[in-house]
Amino acid sequence: MDLIADRGRRVTIEELNTSRLLAHARKQAHQRNFDDMVIVDVDAHHYENENYQEFLPFMENDVIRQLSMQSLSKGGRGGVMMGTVGYQDMGGRVTRYPLRSTEKTDGTTGHHRDVQLGHRWMDAMSVDYSCLFPTGMLSIGLHPQKEMEVQLCWAYNRWLTEKVLPESDGRFYSMLSLPFNDADESLRQVEKFGDRKHVGGFMVTTVRNAGVHENQYMKVYRAIEERGLVLSFHSGPNWAEPIFKSCNRFLAVHALGFSWYNILHCTNWVINGLGERFPKLPVVWIESGLAWVPFLMQKLDHEYMLRPSEAPLLKKKPSDYMRDMYYSSQPMEVQDYGAMECTFRMMNAETQLLYASDYPHWDFDLPSTIYDLPFLSEKAKHNILGGTAARLFKLPPRNEKQKANLQRFGNLAADAA
Repeated sequence: MDLIADRGRRVTIEELNTSRLLAHARKQAHQRNFDDMVIVDVDAHHYENENYQEFLPFMENDVIRQLSMQSLSKGGRGGVMMGTVGYQDMGGRVTRYPLRSTEKTDGTTGHHRDVQLGHRWMDAMSVDYSCLFPTGMLSIGLHPQKEMEVQLCWAYNRWLTEKVLPESDGRFYSMLSLPFNDADESLRQVEKFGDRKHVGGFMVTTVRNAGVHENQYMKVYRAIEERGLVLSFHSGPNWAEPIFKSCNRFLAVHALGFSWYNILHCTNWVINGLGERFPKLPVVWIESGLAWVPFLMQKLDHEYMLRPSEAPLLKKKPSDYMRDMYYSSQPMEVQDYGAMECTFRMMNAETQLLYASDYPHWDFDLPSTIYDLPFLSEKAKHNILGGTAARLFKLPPRNEKQKANLQRFGNLAADAA
C-alpha cells in the first residue's frame, strides 16, 4: 500500500482519488436529484502544462517549437508561461495539486488521462457537460513575444480538438483560446477551428492590455457571430499589474484582479457600442464573481446620462446592454444573501447567469451553491444550473427527465433534441 504524507498524516494513494475527494459532492447531488437536471459547467480547467510534450509539437513555427521542446528536455516548462508562483496553489482549500500525478487512470480505455479525471469529478457533482479551459495559458496575454501566444494557442487548440475532446463521449466542449494580441491570427484560428466538433465558441483571456473595442478585432467578432458561436472573456489575477504592486497579500490581488480585468474590458465593450454592432453575438464574462455587476451597471449609467455624446452608438443605457450579456457564477460571493438577491435581480440572473464550478481550482463551487439559494424559483435554478447553457451551446439532454425539464422551461435547443 502506497503512503503519502499529507498535512501531517499518512494517507493512501487511493484516498487521493478524485471520486473519493468529492464523496460529499456526490451525496449532495443524490439528495437534490441533480441527475434529473441538465447541469452545464461553463468554466472548468485542466493543467495543460502536464501535457506540453503532447501539444507543443503542433506548433507551426519551427524555431519556436524547437526552443520550447528543448526547454522541456532540460526540465523547464517550455518557456511559454509567466505568472505568480506558489500563492495560487498554497492558499485556501488546497486540492492537493502536487499529488495529482499520483492518481491512477486506466490506460486501456482509449480515453485521455485528462478526460478520465474530468469524468470522475463531473460524475461526483452530477455535471453533464463541462467547458474545458487551460490554466497557465490564462496569463499568455502578457507574454512579451506575440508570436509565442500565436503558436501556443494554435498548438493547444489543435491538440484539444483532435486528441482530447473527441475522447470525452461528448461531455466536454470548449471555447478555444484566441491569440488576442494578434487580430489576424485570431481570425485565422476562428476560421480553422470554429466548425470543429465540441467547439462552442472562443475565449479571450482578459489579463492583458489590448482594448477589446479596437477596430482590428471587429472582423474576429463578426466571424464568431456568423458561425453562431459564443465569445467569452476569462479573467485572472496578475500581481505584476502596476496598481496591484501595492498589495502585500495574494488574497488582495486575487479579490481585485479577477473582477478588475473583466470590469475594464466590459466597460470598453459597452461604451463603444459593441452590443449594437454585434447584437446576435452571445458574450459571457467568466470567473470574476458577480458583485461587480451592479456596481458597474450603476456607475456606467450615471456617467452615460451626464456625457451621452461620448457613446454615440448606444441606443439604451449601459446597464441594458449588460443585461443582454451572460455571466458565470463562480466565485459566488455568498456572505450576504440580501445583496446577492439584489445582484441577481439587476442582472436578470434567471436568463443570463450560467453555473460554473472552476474545478479543480481551490475556490471551486458545487452546483448546490446555486441550488440552495433560498430566493430562487425552480425555473431559475434549472436555467442557471444548465438550461440556459444547454440552449446557448446546443447541448442535448442525457435522459428523458432532463429532456422533460428542458422542454418545461423552454431550453431544449431545436437541433439538440
